[in-house]
Amino acid sequence: MTNFSDLGLIAPLLRAVKAEGYTTPTPIQAQSIPQLLAGRDLLGIAQTGTGKTAAFTLPILQRLAANPKRPGARSARALVLTPTRELACQIHDSFAAYGRNLRLKRSLIFGGVAQGPQVSRMAGGSDIVIATPGRLLDLIEQGHVRLGGIEICVLDEADRMLDMGFVRDVRKIMSMMPEQRQTMLFSATMPSDIADLADSILKDFHRVEVTPAATTVERIGQKVLFVERQNKRRLLVDLLKGETVGRTIIFTRTKRGADRLVEQLAKGGVTADSIHGNKSQNARQRALAAFRNGRLSTLVATDIAARGIDVDGVTHVINFELPIEPEGYVHRIGRTARAGAEGVALSFCDAEEVDHLRAIEKTIRQAVPVEEAHAYHAEAVRELHRAANTNRPGGGKAKRRFGGGRQASAKRPAQGQAARKARRGARRNRGFGQAPSGQRKAS
Repeated sequence: MTNFSDLGLIAPLLRAVKAEGYTTPTPIQAQSIPQLLAGRDLLGIAQTGTGKTAAFTLPILQRLAANPKRPGARSARALVLTPTRELACQIHDSFAAYGRNLRLKRSLIFGGVAQGPQVSRMAGGSDIVIATPGRLLDLIEQGHVRLGGIEICVLDEADRMLDMGFVRDVRKIMSMMPEQRQTMLFSATMPSDIADLADSILKDFHRVEVTPAATTVERIGQKVLFVERQNKRRLLVDLLKGETVGRTIIFTRTKRGADRLVEQLAKGGVTADSIHGNKSQNARQRALAAFRNGRLSTLVATDIAARGIDVDGVTHVINFELPIEPEGYVHRIGRTARAGAEGVALSFCDAEEVDHLRAIEKTIRQAVPVEEAHAYHAEAVRELHRAANTNRPGGGKAKRRFGGGRQASAKRPAQGQAARKARRGARRNRGFGQAPSGQRKAS
């Protein structure tokens, strides 16, 4: 496929795609759209930034437009389930952009905000609903939403929904929809739980895998920087003040850690804001808007937001702390190198995180190159070798990563000779195998 007109899309959609500046479909779009227009179920395995949102948005719009009918009160014709509020908003924006020439009603349903406007929006029905599982179930149980009219269903970022504990909610929601429907499941990774879910909800489906599961985008330059925990903040400030770092997303493990890091960066002269689950929706949207329009060049986020940040021009992703789940690494660094651009992913690793690094390398099936050209590398490597020769966390992994501690033993030969001489002298002094001095001289 060389352009979107080859995919069988109708003229209103082609005009919208052209207005967005796109001419050539991505691999997942080229492989998915014809199958979805034909009404088949689909399992899509693709990393973030590969164009998968348009891969399901365009066929949904075309199928609904081809069979226009008014949705019933509190009902919908198409449902897109997604794990986070940010991702829901971005998918909603995509439907708005591609459906600008079609008269289809859209609704957003997610938690963290008052439900009143969402209930009012759904009262008259909606062609397309984009929702997070928790709030959707709340509105269903209150009688504000009905799923009996669903014709098309999409599970986006399915592996992330399972990671966040939504599997029961997802299965419950799926059971409320008609058996006769078109279903799509998209995931960046393919663990066994996702395979089981796909088998249970997809029928006669077409599988699209544009990259091997859990691999990383080739355009991302990955590096790991070994640094002791107490030096991480100083290293981060040094990097952010450098000339080569542009629009940057920094990932921490906890919400408290994200807020604390923003405060620490401010003391170092770097302005940043955070985005995580404890912040109100308005605060999260303000931070994203400032980051997107360039008023803010540094954003600190937790894993819950890893797939909800779709901003072009992100030059760097920095893992201030490595994720505990190795698949999270793929989703984090997928925030850069989007829309055909290149990007850089830097990961800080201290002695206690070597296990996580090894798990990440096993998941992505490649070793992450080590960046040694920073002020804290030598000190961190010495610490790693100390850990490698003790029972401290990460010790065994550190020893394997550094070839059994060969670097650390460079100074040992001279020390060993001196120690052996000292031991021999000690034995002589203690009389081990010695004759009296007179006898020794005679012999």
